Amino acid sequence: MQNLLARVPKAQQSRVATAIREVFVQPNHEKARDLWRMIAASAHNSLPKLAQAMDEAEEDVLPYMTSPKAHRTKLHSTNTLERLNREVKRRADVVCIFPNDASILRLIGAVLLEANDEWSLQHRYISLEPFNDLAPVLDGDPTLLALSVDPGKIPHAAA
Repeated sequence: MQNLLARVPKAQQSRVATAIREVFVQPNHEKARDLWRMIAASAHNSLPKLAQAMDEAEEDVLPYMTSPKAHRTKLHSTNTLERLNREVKRRADVVCIFPNDASILRLIGAVLLEANDEWSLQHRYISLEPFNDLAPVLDGDPTLLALSVDPGKIPHAAA
């Protein structure tokens, strides 16, 4: 949002921000993509820099809309990654001077391992239950059935 609004005059930023926010409350990926493209098309004449940035960013911004709705609020933000980056920077600032590249890699690796351990022990950021809705319905389709069953356990039909 900040990258897009940087290409818009201050007087029009609130109107553009409201329009772009509407994209992210759409119920599915197709409607969000259509609205995104409509906003970009309407900006081509009056705000060409915004339109160009929206055209370039579409494939980076909208894919999370294909995820289950319960996960979208967690996926549309990079807050977790930014927090982790701040922790790495804070630890590096404490040390100040690194004798070689391997030492900074060890420090960053240790911070990342610590974060991984905390997340694996504390809670799951994204639950797996909403993904059950994405599983294909078998309904007797032999290709889907073959993909979902262990091949060693499929009874062979008599030829």
